[in-house]
Amino acid sequence: MLLEINHVTKDYANHRALDDVSIQIPKGKIFGLLGPNGAGKTSLIRIINQITAPDSGEILFNGEALGPQHIAQIGYLPEERGLYKKMKIGDQMLYLAQLKGLSKREALARIQDWCQRLDITSWLDKKIEDLSKGMQQKVQFVATVIHQPELIILDEPFSGFDPVNANIIKEQILRLNQEGATIIFSTHRMETVEELCDNIALINRSKKILDGSVQEIKKEYRNQTYQLEYTANEDNFLLSDDTLFEVITSTKHEKTYITTIKLNNNNHINDVLMRYIPQIQLNQLIEIVPSMADIFIQKVTQVSPLSQDHA
Repeated sequence: MLLEINHVTKDYANHRALDDVSIQIPKGKIFGLLGPNGAGKTSLIRIINQITAPDSGEILFNGEALGPQHIAQIGYLPEERGLYKKMKIGDQMLYLAQLKGLSKREALARIQDWCQRLDITSWLDKKIEDLSKGMQQKVQFVATVIHQPELIILDEPFSGFDPVNANIIKEQILRLNQEGATIIFSTHRMETVEELCDNIALINRSKKILDGSVQEIKKEYRNQTYQLEYTANEDNFLLSDDTLFEVITSTKHEKTYITTIKLNNNNHINDVLMRYIPQIQLNQLIEIVPSMADIFIQKVTQVSPLSQDHA
């Protein structure tokens, strides 16, 4: 594991931000850190970045107790960006790269490389205040990864991007991951989680309530729901609402039906097919697996409202 978070607790005045949270973040993976507003994600990110310290528990980085020596191995893109508005972009990138320990020569070479990747070479003499929000985001993304950190923490990295530029950043995130970086995503965009993340942890009301690989979690939350597209010769034919299943929705166009069913009890889709294949021509069968958004809402609403006041 690259990062091991063991029984971390954090209190602010009368509010418990993290309550005995344990999360394992595998090396070389893209990890989604999920939760509604105020769940405790930001508090955990601040602890990993050593902005604050836990009240109890420990964090290990490559098996060592997390300490100041690890800061140079972490790149952090906060949700609230922070760049010097009056400073030229090229000067700012150079300054931030040198703060991370790069020599001037190495920093300039990497700045040139990243500017070519993101097509921002012509911006180097502009000031941050002259750029759009999306353009500023690109500059801060470069500042986050230019020192080639082993761990990259991205808090809502696509906020402010149009679809084209969001896709460019996705491509670079995947490239960084392929080159060996471990990446933590904190995001509300569940479609991004499904597209990019290998593993996730869901925090709600200061507690971890779900974690694991995205594939295994989606498999666990399968709910025996299927969509069948079929042709039937009989007029007004419809799969019966019988003991095997219940019909959720059904539409008809000429002799073609699209019907969604949910199996009852421990019945199997093969039982349905054996019963109805003699009466229909099956064109397509799709299992409807809950999305990460569905699972997120289900888990969070089991115990609390979706919105809270604290970070």
